[in-house]
Amino acid sequence: MHKVSGGEVAGILVAVFWAILVSFLAVALARLAQTLKATTKLVADVTDQAVPLLADASAAVRSAQTQIDRVDAIASDVQEVTSNASALSTTVASTFGGPLVKVAAFGYGVRRALGGRRDEGTRGKDVPAESPRRTVIVGRTVPSARRGKRK
Repeated sequence: MHKVSGGEVAGILVAVFWAILVSFLAVALARLAQTLKATTKLVADVTDQAVPLLADASAAVRSAQTQIDRVDAIASDVQEVTSNASALSTTVASTFGGPLVKVAAFGYGVRRALGGRRDEGTRGKDVPAESPRRTVIVGRTVPSARRGKRK
């Protein structure tokens, strides 16, 4: 038999160590390859699902922008109608307001004149004076304290 020297034993130990190390590395690389395959499949599936979702989101954003444009158009139309209505009410008030006030004042004067003559004829010394009345002139109430009293 041949005697094994210390260098040969050390060489055998190093060879066994390297064989074990290479085996572990091979197993680790095989698992890494499986993980990369699974990751690649997952990324492909996510991409397949994300592309239609992004297309739907893009369509929703376009639709929302269209609706916002419509709302802007409606708001500007409402603003224009409001300004037209304001101008119309100002025109109507200036056109009819003055003459209506004059007609109402004339009617009030006529009623007051006719009412004053009747009151003078029917009221005697024994009859107490009527309680003060409020008079409404074109939407305003004039308190009796402001009116000039006829005697």
